[in-house]
Amino acid sequence: MVLGEDFFADVELLNLFTLDSSQAGIKIHHEAAPERIASAKRLFEKELISQVDGGYLTPLGLQAAEHAEILIRVLHSNPQN
Repeated sequence: MVLGEDFFADVELLNLFTLDSSQAGIKIHHEAAPERIASAKRLFEKELISQVDGGYLTPLGLQAAEHAEILIRVLHSNPQN
């Protein structure tokens, strides 16, 4: 499986959400990078976020963002000797 730029953009956008509170959302403004706008649209279409321009994580989106955070943390950790 090859992971393309869209995949990484989507993971990066999910990582922008604060997972500590279900009331913390994000807003993607119309002057944002086209890649960020496209990522928000894809996540909305997959029902991971509540609005096409950000909003809040859906229950499925929260689960995906939690998994993404764990993956990022594991990949950025120092190897154990």
